Amino acid sequence: MATRLRRKMDILRWVLKTKTYFSRNSPVFLLGKCYHFKSDEPSDQSPNGSCDDMTDESFSRNVEEFRKDFISRIWLTYREEFPQITGSVLTTDCGWGCTLRTGQMLLAQGLILHFLGRDWTWANAFVFENPESESWTSQTVKKLTASLETSLIGEREFRSQSTHPKSPIRNQETEESVEEQYHRRIISWFADSPFANFGLHRLIEYGKKSGKIAGDWYGPAVVAHLLRKAVEKARDPELQGITIYVAQDCTVYKSDVIDALCPFTDSEKTSVKSIIILIPVRLGGERTNMEYFEFVKGILSLDYCIGIIGGKPKQSYYFAGFQDDSLIYMDPHYCQSFVDVSVKDFPLESFHCPSPKKMSFKKMDPSCTIGLYCPDMQGFERAAEEITKILKLSKEKYPLFTFVNGHSRDFDFVVSPVQEEKTMFSEEEHKKLACFNNEDFVLL
Repeated sequence: MATRLRRKMDILRWVLKTKTYFSRNSPVFLLGKCYHFKSDEPSDQSPNGSCDDMTDESFSRNVEEFRKDFISRIWLTYREEFPQITGSVLTTDCGWGCTLRTGQMLLAQGLILHFLGRDWTWANAFVFENPESESWTSQTVKKLTASLETSLIGEREFRSQSTHPKSPIRNQETEESVEEQYHRRIISWFADSPFANFGLHRLIEYGKKSGKIAGDWYGPAVVAHLLRKAVEKARDPELQGITIYVAQDCTVYKSDVIDALCPFTDSEKTSVKSIIILIPVRLGGERTNMEYFEFVKGILSLDYCIGIIGGKPKQSYYFAGFQDDSLIYMDPHYCQSFVDVSVKDFPLESFHCPSPKKMSFKKMDPSCTIGLYCPDMQGFERAAEEITKILKLSKEKYPLFTFVNGHSRDFDFVVSPVQEEKTMFSEEEHKKLACFNNEDFVLL
């Protein structure tokens, strides 16, 4: 109870900056794309290549393209007044669900790459008013605090109650383009509903198998396993062509990934699935080691990177890019009202962030999870080769993670993540998750 009271006090201290400044002298990278806001000199070299030189004519266009690209990413934040979470009286995740939200954002970007491609942008991205008007007002803070306090009081007084679930999310039947239909469908998979494949309710239900309950803290490594389980258990036919692999012991076992990509072939490895690879790592001990920043920039400059679940102590962010020594992120710490996505043409605006935020890399907490998307076998082989080269350029003696030939079972360390499980999590996974529960990464 004392911990939750401290969380409530932290809410009162939260302040959202109203402006984010970008330099005209340095390139900006967003999930593998480079944007330059300077027109009179050649662009700087990227960790993985270089941006094209800019001309006066292209300057304004490039700024607008960056804004549209950023706004088009799916933004998932705290919500309130959603259907009650089973086993509790919580109807909001304000104050405790930010790592789950950043995990959802990372998975959403993977699904965008899978169904729409990296070049997709939202046609209505510029419907927003001036993004600099966004701020935490005293009224917003009071509303958020009252919402959390009410939930905590209800949690103490909770008695066994019956729940009355809503109807399942229905398919959208609109005259929108195919791309916009997928856009809506992807968002609906993250709805705050017990029926949504990757919604908060479903992730919490899977978390119970690792000893977590609604209101608990979820670290970036634990969330990686919950996302894997959610994708594995998704029954939507359109989600059968994608899977998730979570690296164990900072090692990506290539044969395990290949088995996940080619689950029905033994003699001839022909990819029939796409894969999201999640790699939980630590960028140092108690504090982030600045020597790893070049590696992080190298990862974020790859077009198949889907971001990083990370943050700073007590706050989780979704890192999607960088400029100079600062990371660019989306912040889930904004309490919005529940949106019923089963309603035809439900509003999309609250699922897109109008303004990017920046944070110095040195403030980043060392615990994080890196996300990659590989559309097929060739994509995985390319990723393994390119990232191995980036790892070798690191000044650190020991790499953050490695790609290793063979199955994990060949090394007798962990259970292969692609084998059939009789329970939600294997005994070995329980041990892994218990270990991650002791991470120093404290999030609210």
